[in-house]
Amino acid sequence: MGAPKYKRIMLKLSGEALAGKNGFGIDFDVAMRIALEIKEIVEMGIEIGAVIGGGNIWRGRSGEGMDRTTADYMGMLATCINALALQDSLESIGVNTRVQTAIEMREIAEPFIRRKAMRHLEKGRIVIFGAGTGNPYFSTDTTAALRAAEIEADAILLAKKVDGVYDKDPNKYDDAKKYSKLSFIQVLEQGLQVMDSTASSLCMDNNIPIIVFGLDTPGNIKRAVLGEEIGTVVSNA
Repeated sequence: MGAPKYKRIMLKLSGEALAGKNGFGIDFDVAMRIALEIKEIVEMGIEIGAVIGGGNIWRGRSGEGMDRTTADYMGMLATCINALALQDSLESIGVNTRVQTAIEMREIAEPFIRRKAMRHLEKGRIVIFGAGTGNPYFSTDTTAALRAAEIEADAILLAKKVDGVYDKDPNKYDDAKKYSKLSFIQVLEQGLQVMDSTASSLCMDNNIPIIVFGLDTPGNIKRAVLGEEIGTVVSNA
């Protein structure tokens, strides 16, 4: 086994990933599989921050009448539910974990404090960041980019249901082309679905590469940390 390419990473998981085949809610077998993969790279000495979406619980405004701000706050609460579920799975297999939230809820999590998060990482604890940025109109993609910059992560590992970045939806088009490498400029100019434009711009400005890969293939998180050629790498290079 080669040496890890990254010392500190931000792992971005979609909420849908936790739902498994159910499509909704939390499949704890899936959560445990993810936890076991994370434990393996923790044991390699990798420092890990994590952000989880909330799409398995709440996908935003379900009706025309709902206020966008209210819908976004509901989504932030959904990310906290997922963060606690992942924390429980990790703690059950002996991985020290802290949940920090952008909206204070002291009975269940720590408030986000950058210096405290950095200290947890240095001590080998996983820090899961919940409640997004704490502000409406920002996605969990942007949260991952922002927190990655704040904790000085070497890269963002973007684990998705699709195994990389394509020029069009591979689930709809058989001739969809998969990219192995992309620049942030290409992503923004072509409107490719990696992260939203705010997150992509933030990563570009702070020179944080994004590795996009499929979560459904066991061992892919470790492969990404080792720098193996999987998925798509988005960077300034």
